This record gives sequence, structure tokens and C-alpha cells, in this order.
Amino acid sequence: MLMTRHHVDVETLADFDHLLSHRATLSGVTMQSIDLRERTSELQRVSVLGALFLGCELAPGVSGDLQARGALVFPEVPTVPFDPYRAEPYTAAELFDTAAYADSFDARVYAWSRQHQKTHTVVDSIASALHDHAMTESLTEALAAVPLHHRVGIMGGHGSTRGSADYAQAANLGRAVARAGYAVFTGGGPGAMEAANLGAWLAPHDDYALPRALEILAAAPTFTPDIDAWADAAADVRRRWPLADATVRSVGIPTWFYGHEPPNQFATVIAKYFANPLREATLLERCQGGIVYLPGAAGTVSEVFMDACENYYAAEENIARMVLVGKAQWQQTLPAWPLLESLAAGRSMQNHIHLVDTVDEAIALLTGDSPA
Repeated sequence: MLMTRHHVDVETLADFDHLLSHRATLSGVTMQSIDLRERTSELQRVSVLGALFLGCELAPGVSGDLQARGALVFPEVPTVPFDPYRAEPYTAAELFDTAAYADSFDARVYAWSRQHQKTHTVVDSIASALHDHAMTESLTEALAAVPLHHRVGIMGGHGSTRGSADYAQAANLGRAVARAGYAVFTGGGPGAMEAANLGAWLAPHDDYALPRALEILAAAPTFTPDIDAWADAAADVRRRWPLADATVRSVGIPTWFYGHEPPNQFATVIAKYFANPLREATLLERCQGGIVYLPGAAGTVSEVFMDACENYYAAEENIARMVLVGKAQWQQTLPAWPLLESLAAGRSMQNHIHLVDTVDEAIALLTGDSPA
């Protein structure tokens, strides 16, 4: 149950019962995705003026009664394959819920989203917008125990294949950052994003786990042409080295906008969005501890300058460190660094941008083992 100064969010039946055990009104309360069919008498005896019911199951006739008494009721949306009012982030097991990926929840929702892009019905647009709002709220709650400056982003190309040096580099970075006590944030997709989440997943395990996991994953380097082999290899790694505890070691924030690329299975918290701009903004704004940019292409370059824009206008105390890895990559192949330097010149962000050649240098900068 999430409480603010003027508002209470209730997301379980137990929290609903606890709330009504010491108050006689639901004014200012949001009930989200709760089965309240056995709580009709309780709903009838309390004031519901100003209460909000999002996707709750109600006994016949109760919805009309609640609305007549001043509540706002958003019903379930049976025409969409997802819960628009979902109260928590996803897990890999939920997204990959069938043996064949083509039949999975993740694939079904992507297929729906592609159809929605063609038809754009009002109901579907509202449902996807409500879902993304619910994702943002649930992500905030899931991260409540993670200090703001212990949230570090690792951005990089989706084209880094399992078995490559770039993939291993990103995995070692993710493990080192997680072992230093930081939560790793990525875009939740394949490539360097998967590798960073993998490293964080294996952080509590013995050192040998990561090189062995890299060997297992290398047998299915990419999700094409066989997405099931790619997914099965990841599931094998997760079975061999299960989640050690409930600590939030890494977060993946993927999108169905790029649904042809499946999400990776190694984030301990997965917040998947329909709207890619909202997803990008959500990802970057959560990385208050800084962001490492590994070699990538258009998506990574876009993230560099979205982050740079935020830092350009931010007060000094709110500037997040930016660490670009690979001097040849960022000075010659995709020369983002000269422009970034020019933007930062004479501004507070100047001392918060860094260009390094190795992941080890990036780790030292982030964890404080090297002067800023």
C-alpha cells in the first residue's frame, strides 16, 4: 500500500481490508486491479466520494452504485491482451510464459500493438496509455528501497552478440557495478543491454558463474533466426544461477515499440512500455547515479544527447555523470564526444562528462575509486 500526503494507493485485498479496519471512508483512495466481489457490504457502508477504482472486479450492480455515490470507476478492458491497471512490473517468467516464444504473452502483446498502430481505436489508445502510467507508478514503488544515487545506467548497442568481446565487456561492467552496491538500469533489450543485466544478475554468485554463463549463451548468439534457442539459453542460465534474493540489482525498461526485438530475461525488475518516448525518458531520469555509454548506434547516440540536454539545463546538484567508453568509437566512428565537449564547455556539466577507453576506467569513475 503506497501512501502520500493526500492519497493512498491500494493494490491488494489485504491492504484494502487493513485500510477499512481503521477508517470509514475511501475518499482519496485508489483501488487498483483488486477482486472486490466479496467486499460488497464493506463498499456499501463506507463513503466512496472521490474514490477511484481502476480495473477492479466488482459484483453485479456495484459499479453503478459506486458511481452514483461519487466514485470514479474505470472498468476492465476485455478487448486487450494485457492489464491496463497492472500494479507491479513484469517478470521474465510472465513475459516468456510459453515454451514457444511466438505464443508468449510478450509476443501476443506485440502482435496486438502492431494491429493497434493500424486501427488506433480510442479504447485501445486509452488502454495502452493507462498501462504505461501504471508501469511508471509500479516502477517507482519497486525502486523505493534503492537510493537515488545508487541507480546507474548502462547503455549500449543491441547488436552486441553473445560470445563477442563487447558482450563480455558489458557483462563484466554490469557485475562490477552491482557488486559495488548499485542497481543497473538498461533498455531491457538484447545485446549490451542483456549483457549488463546478466552481469548484475550473477553479481551475488561465484566468479566462475559469469564466464560459464557466457559460454552457455554463446551457443545461441542472437535471437535470429531461432528466437526459441536464444530464449532457452537464457532460461538455462537463470535456472543454474537463480535469483539470490529480492534485492533490486538490475532494471530493464524495454518497449513493445521495438517488439521485433525480445526483452532479455536477466533484469530483476522489468517495466515494459508501449510508448517509446515515455520509456526513454523514464529510463534516463531514473539513472541519477550516472550513465555509462558503451559502443552503440543510433539509439545509443540518441540517449547520449537526451541525457546531455537534461544535464545542460540542470542545477549542478542534479547533474548525473556521463561516462563514454571507447575513444575511437566516440571520437571517430560516431564523433559524439566533440559535440558533447562543446555543449559542456563553461557549464556545470563540464566536470561530469568523461571519455575513457576501458570498462575498468568506467567502473573506477562510478564507484569512486578514481578521482572525478
